[in-house]
Amino acid sequence: MKTSRIAAVGAVAGVAVLTLSAPAFAHVSVQPEGEAAKGGYAVVDFKVPNERDNASTTKLEVTFPTDHPLASVMPQPVDGWDIKVTKSKLDKPLEMHGKKIDEAVTKVTWTAGDDNGGIEPGFFQKFPVSVGTLPEDADELVFKALQTYSNKEVVRWIEVPQEGQEEPDFPAPVLTLAEASADGHAHGASDGEANEKAENTSAESTTAAGSDDADGADTTARILGIVGIVVGAAGVAYGVLAGRRRADA
Repeated sequence: MKTSRIAAVGAVAGVAVLTLSAPAFAHVSVQPEGEAAKGGYAVVDFKVPNERDNASTTKLEVTFPTDHPLASVMPQPVDGWDIKVTKSKLDKPLEMHGKKIDEAVTKVTWTAGDDNGGIEPGFFQKFPVSVGTLPEDADELVFKALQTYSNKEVVRWIEVPQEGQEEPDFPAPVLTLAEASADGHAHGASDGEANEKAENTSAESTTAAGSDDADGADTTARILGIVGIVVGAAGVAYGVLAGRRRADA
């Protein structure tokens, strides 16, 4: 009886550790390289992690906002990936550098080439894009994304997060915009500077398990390991104490 009680407590502790150590639900996201200021230009990275252990990510489709269309959208070439830029007519023309623009990019699609296996399990890929000018009358931009795997599975990252509510299961990538400086000029880079920055990030955007993610995972693993030891020790101690009490009775 004593052995059974200890084993049962140990099993419960093991389940608790496994539950706590389950990996966080990663999703397609967008982040600026530096700052994305209202009224300026920026280089943004669409980060795509592979969440499957039996398939590779072979395609990413990102839909650009039509409520705040961007006149300039230039993706950086990514080794092994074919890029297609789709433009559409605008209901309301934009004015950029004194010129009226009646169309804008509404979608960018990255597809793994024939000699590229895509984003393999355990890795992620960054897809940099130079964008501008960023709207001055918005605090964020929502980019809906479709992630396709080699087994034909399609994950739709299209749910718009709502303030004050829990994050949806499949949140759309959201780019937060910073305020322009007090003199009215945006903090973001100019179009040329943004493109130069995009070109200089080719090495950083190669498919790899990021050091930041690795450091975070290592820290989490250590914490969970300590929790597991504490819970397990408590379980064993409880089993021993219970056994002694039963023996005394």
